[in-house]
Amino acid sequence: MRARLERKGDDLVLAVSEDDVRELGLVVGQDVEIHPVRVASASEPARRFVNGFPIYTMAEMAAEMRRLGPDFEPPTVDWGPDVGSEIIDDDDSR
Repeated sequence: MRARLERKGDDLVLAVSEDDVRELGLVVGQDVEIHPVRVASASEPARRFVNGFPIYTMAEMAAEMRRLGPDFEPPTVDWGPDVGSEIIDDDDSR
């Protein structure tokens, strides 16, 4: 169902079609609960949600971390030298 937000004097009202009102069993003066959905503009990417939670890209998370400052950057961990299959030999003839 879609509704249009309109200005009536000093108020803003949602205009709903009569068919939708009839289908939902609504009556004039009845209180209803709405759950608006933010629509992405053409300049920003569409946000994906899973179970109501937004999904962020790694770039978005890193940008937010930088925006918040150095206290929000995770510490760098030194795991030691590469061993086993972690070692990459670029001169290998294989």
